[in-house]
Amino acid sequence: MNRLRLFACVSAVLLGFSVRASGADGAPQSARPIPAYDPHFSYQGRYDFSDPARPVVVWEASRITIDFDGDHAGVRFGGATGPVFFDASVDGASVILKAPQGTADTIFPLPVSGSGLHHLILFKRTEASAGTAPFVGIEIAAGATVYSPAAPVYRLRMEVVGDSITVGACDEDGPNDQWEDRSTHDAAFSWIALTAAAFSADYRNISVSGMGLSTGFVDVLAGQMWDQIYPTASSPKADLSAWVPEVVFVLLGDNDDSYPRAHNLPFPADFGAKYISLIHAIRAGRPHASIVLLNGAMWAGTHSPELRTAWSSAVPSLESADPGISHYTFVHWTMNHPRVADHRILADELISWLRAQPFFEGNR
Repeated sequence: MNRLRLFACVSAVLLGFSVRASGADGAPQSARPIPAYDPHFSYQGRYDFSDPARPVVVWEASRITIDFDGDHAGVRFGGATGPVFFDASVDGASVILKAPQGTADTIFPLPVSGSGLHHLILFKRTEASAGTAPFVGIEIAAGATVYSPAAPVYRLRMEVVGDSITVGACDEDGPNDQWEDRSTHDAAFSWIALTAAAFSADYRNISVSGMGLSTGFVDVLAGQMWDQIYPTASSPKADLSAWVPEVVFVLLGDNDDSYPRAHNLPFPADFGAKYISLIHAIRAGRPHASIVLLNGAMWAGTHSPELRTAWSSAVPSLESADPGISHYTFVHWTMNHPRVADHRILADELISWLRAQPFFEGNR
C-alpha cells in the first residue's frame, strides 16, 4: 500500500477515534500517561520549550523519540495552529497523524505489536509556517515503563535555511502542485534529509515556503527569522548555542524572483545586499561552521538572468572575505516544486560535490 493510500485509511480510523476521544479522552482506563517533560523523551529540532508540559513542535523534520514496553501506545497532541502532519513510527511500522486544530487535546492510538520493548519516533512532516502543535506526551499500558532511547550515532551536524524547495513542499503531489492538503508535503524526502542521511548527520531544517531575502509570498523575510523559534519576525530568538552545526546550507532567492515576476514588478535591487547581510548574520551566529551557498533546483535559480546575476555577484565577495564559505549550483531543476525523485537527484548531486570538498575531509 503506498503512503497516500495508507494516509487515507489511517485518517479514517483516527477521525473516528478522535470523535470518541472527545467524550472519553480516547484512553483505555488502564493507560499510563507519560507527560512531555518526562526525561526519557529525546527531542531533536528547534522547539518552544517555554511550557515544559506542552512543548510546541515548530519546525519541519523535528523528531521526538522514546522507548517503552507493553502492548499499548498512544500519542497526545494539543490543538494545532494549522494543518500539521506527523509520521508516527513504532518499531518501523508508520502511520500518518494529523494533529487536531482548536483547543482540545487528542490522543491517537498507535500500532503496537506484542508486549516487548518498542521504539517510538514522531517526525514532523509539514513546515513550520503551515502550523505548529503542542506535544502533550504519550500513554502506555498500565504497569509498563518508558526508557531513554539509544542516542543516535551522528558523524556531524547540518543546518539549512531555505524556502519551499527545501521544506519538501508538494514532493508527494501528482503532476500539479497543491497546497490544500498538506499531507503530501513531506520534509522526510527533502534533499537536505537525504543528504544528511548519506553522511549520518543530525540536521535542522529552518525553511519557509514563499520566503525570500527582499520579497516573497509570505510576510517574513529570511533575515528576520533564520535564528527565531517560530517563523515570524516577532518570535523570540532561538538559543543558537544549544545545538551547533558544522555545516550550514543556504538555498534562497527563488521567491525574490518569482514573486515580482508574478506581479509585474522589477527584481529587487537590494537582493545582493540582503543576501550578504544574511550570510554575515549566519556567520556571526555560526562562527565555526562551513557555510555552503546554494542556487538552482527550480526554474528561477537556473534560468532567471536577474537572480543568477545578483547571486553570482554576491557570492565572490562573500567567499573572498571568508574562506569558510563555498558555493554550489544544482544542475537538476524543475518547473513545479521538486517531487521525491527530484529531491533524490538534487541530494545525489550535492553529496558528490561535498565529498570532493577539502572542508568535508573526514566526513566523506
